[in-house]
Amino acid sequence: MTRFPAPIPYALAIAALLLVGNAALAADCPAFLDHEFQKLHSSQNVNLCAAYAGKPLLIVNTASHCGYTKQFKGLEALHRKYQARGLVVVGFPSNDFRQEARDEAETADVCYVNYGVTFTMLAPSSVEGRDANPVFQELNRRSEEPGWNFNKYLVSSDGQVVQHFDSTVTPDSSQLAQAIETLLR
Repeated sequence: MTRFPAPIPYALAIAALLLVGNAALAADCPAFLDHEFQKLHSSQNVNLCAAYAGKPLLIVNTASHCGYTKQFKGLEALHRKYQARGLVVVGFPSNDFRQEARDEAETADVCYVNYGVTFTMLAPSSVEGRDANPVFQELNRRSEEPGWNFNKYLVSSDGQVVQHFDSTVTPDSSQLAQAIETLLR
């Protein structure tokens, strides 16, 4: 009589497949995104690869007290419009241009209370020069360093920098919308 191993419970098999799938996605994620970042005014961290591997990203350097701060409203609109199609908007507050609130709680109020931001916002960090965080070090190398707040970097699901938009290109511009639509096809 041949004995067969006990069948693997269905839930355990599904969990194993999900782990293998997530590991494969993380393995495909570019190294510059594989970093832990603290979320804005939170004790929670997010690893961009673990959270968003295989998804296109719109990465933006932000500031709370800038003439372009009102772009948060348009970025939130992009997030809501394209999130179901996979686009992830990630904001990196920075005081590199001396226009970010000194208090992280104030930055959070500007984003979450004043503009209703629901997309991922991270704790303030540098986005230019030698002190730039790892994501912006690579974006700057592959594209161009932000010259001011609210530069937008469209990154494909495989981590390629597709296009850079400076501060003057607003979230509701046809130029940005066309680039996002092209990327999501």
